[in-house]
Formats: sequence, structure tokens, C-alpha cells
Amino acid sequence: MDTSIRHNTNPPAVVGPDGRAGTVYLIGAGPGDPELITVKGLRCLRIADVVLYDRLSSPQLLAEARPGAELIYVGKGPSCHTMPQSEINSLLIHFARQGLTVARLKGGDPYVFGRGGEEALALVEAGIPFEVVPGVSSAVAVPAYAGIPVTHRDHASSITIVTGHEGQSTSPSVNWEALAALGGTLVVLMGVKALPRFTQRLLAAGQDPATPAAVIQEGTTERQRIVQGTVADIAERALAAGLSAPALTVIGSVVSVSDVLARSVQTQDAI
Repeated sequence: MDTSIRHNTNPPAVVGPDGRAGTVYLIGAGPGDPELITVKGLRCLRIADVVLYDRLSSPQLLAEARPGAELIYVGKGPSCHTMPQSEINSLLIHFARQGLTVARLKGGDPYVFGRGGEEALALVEAGIPFEVVPGVSSAVAVPAYAGIPVTHRDHASSITIVTGHEGQSTSPSVNWEALAALGGTLVVLMGVKALPRFTQRLLAAGQDPATPAAVIQEGTTERQRIVQGTVADIAERALAAGLSAPALTVIGSVVSVSDVLARSVQTQDAI
């Protein structure tokens, strides 16, 4: 059953020299463990003529590309972008207009802080056929691998996902003061450097200092590291442990469940 979202049902024909129509697949590769890519995502990757991949793309997934496929690194790291987003958009359009099948391989889910929406809009404007292939988001999978269920009937009936890397974005900034009063589970993506700043804002807005918190680095991979504490001391603990990007932060009473569940979590090496 094809559950991916289809766009541009009647796009202008884009045909290459061999008569094939070019198509772009915006593929969510999952949070790190290469086995967490979806069946459809892997199939689309394997048929691509060109693969534009991000910094966190697993080498094991890149090895799944067909022989002869062109692999182009377009990754972004903290304060280090291989190329601007506008150029990535142009590359997608350029190759599709040659009649090629293009895979845009992105960590997590393309539409969850992955700029997939920006790329999709650029493709629509250019009249390029495309499909988005949703992926497993790190916002839920990384905590799960650390033994943290983001919802639990005894702890949290809601989850809020925000970015800790607001940078020069033109979108509205995160309202940390409102989040302090919201309750439930808070997952902060891409915010390890901003951890001292946003935890202080949460505390200043009335967040209980004793609220459990965890920072998880390189979640779902064999390099996963976890530091636990409270909202009051998690920034200091993460710094002392030397945690760095990529990492996410989970805040809420669900973190306390990990003391029991983490001991029973099976990783890919144990299966």
C-alpha cells in the first residue's frame, strides 16, 4: 500500500534524452540507525540516478545506491554549510530536468526541521514531479532508543517538538515562556549549544527545576551517549560530559521511566 504523499498530480512533463521523466524523491532516512529507513524510502534510494545526501546520512544507506549513481554531499553542520539551500534546490531541479531520478536523502523526516518543505515548494514552482517519503523522526525514535517513551498515561499526554537552533530564521521564535507552562513532554532538536540559554528561560518562566531532563547524542547509533539530570542542572552535566551535536534534549517526567526501560532496550547489535 502506497502511503506516501503525492504532489503535482499533473505537472509539466520533464523528459530527459532517453525519454524518461525526471522525478525527485524527498526521502526521510530516519534518525541514524540505517535499519530505520522505511521500505519505500530504501526502494526509492536504490532506483535513483543521483543522490543528494545530508551530513547525518549513514554510509550503509549510501552503499544501497545503485552502481553508477552520482552521490553528492550537501550536508550542513553547526556554522558549516556545504552549500546554501538555494543551491541545493537548484541542483534538484537541474538533475530532474535532465530526466533523471533524484533522491534527496535527509535525516529523520523531511518535513520535521529538515527543510523538506522549502525544497518541495521550489520543485512545485519549477514544475518538477516529486514525492515525499516520510521517515522516522529523531524526535520520537532517539528517546525510544534511550528508554524514554515521549508519551505515557502516567506522565504525559502531549509532546511538543521545537528547534533549539533558531539562528537567522525568519519564522517566529520559540516561546519558551509558554512552553514552561504547557506541561507534557518537550523535545528540543538541534539545541545542544543553546542548552544553557533555553533551560534558563524555562526556569525563569516557572518550570519546576526538578523536572527530569536528558540529552542524547548521536541517538540510535552505536555511538549513542545519554546524560540525565534536571532542568536546573542538565546544561552543566552535558557540558561536563562533553556532549556535542548532533544531540537532542528531552524534558519531562517521562525521562524518569528510562531508568527502568533503558536496561531492557535492544539495539540493532542485539537483534
